[in-house]
Amino acid sequence: MKQSGLTFSLVLIIGLVIVSGVLSIIFSNFVDLRGAMASDASGGKPAAPIIVANTPHPAQPQILYNPPRPEDAPKDIRDAVMLGHNILSNTKQYAADYTGNGLNCTNCHFNAGIAPGGKNGGLSLVGVAAAYPKYRSRQNYAVDLVTRTNDCFTRSQNGKPLPADSKEMVAILTYYKWISTGVPIYEDVPWLGAPPVKSAQQPDKNAGQQVYASRCSACHGPDGMGTNIAPAVWGDRSYNDGAGMAKAETLTSFAFYNMPRGNPILTPEEATNVAAFVDSQPRPHYQK
Repeated sequence: MKQSGLTFSLVLIIGLVIVSGVLSIIFSNFVDLRGAMASDASGGKPAAPIIVANTPHPAQPQILYNPPRPEDAPKDIRDAVMLGHNILSNTKQYAADYTGNGLNCTNCHFNAGIAPGGKNGGLSLVGVAAAYPKYRSRQNYAVDLVTRTNDCFTRSQNGKPLPADSKEMVAILTYYKWISTGVPIYEDVPWLGAPPVKSAQQPDKNAGQQVYASRCSACHGPDGMGTNIAPAVWGDRSYNDGAGMAKAETLTSFAFYNMPRGNPILTPEEATNVAAFVDSQPRPHYQK
């Protein structure tokens, strides 16, 4: 009798241990269900943490100016990148069917847009592929890089728009993307554009004419028609009256930060005055 009672007790204890183990496994699986659902299905890695509404935003990433060389583009896009670079460097030769004056893109976008902008850097294009589509007041809507590029061809180049699927446009867009490698999308790229220049006086075209004669005419010609070393700044070989440079504030900024080329020394007042003078000169009319 005692022996049978002992056997019953042992069986009962073993049964309880087994039941407890099963319940423990079931409970642990239930608790870990959320983690299992958030795991990477391919390797069991935890998914990226979810940022809830009251979590502070991550710090803005540091943006470095470090454009790759066009010739270092991957083999499958290198021809397109190099054609894009050539179009910007020598627009009259590589996109002759779409230009209507004597300007090349690099006249404003120094070194085919690879220069870093700022003082004596022209208007950089590094990062534009990360900044567009972008709202523009001219269209009162967000525009893409095809539209923005064609604005330059029809206004600054006084020419014709490139078809979106043309070899030339695809090459230009590929070039934009390649030199924008590493620039975070829609972050504030500090070297794009040129900051506005404030002058303590109203624009004076007569004073600007004097500035032009002393600071600009040696390169751009006394008649503004350009020379072998610098482009025309008015007349048929220059930008039309719908171009960005036809706005005094835009030309003021460009002149202050970049002119004379290689040694920008204009004061804000001189830049303001010479921009007013140059933009008052005859030039082609923009045809929509």
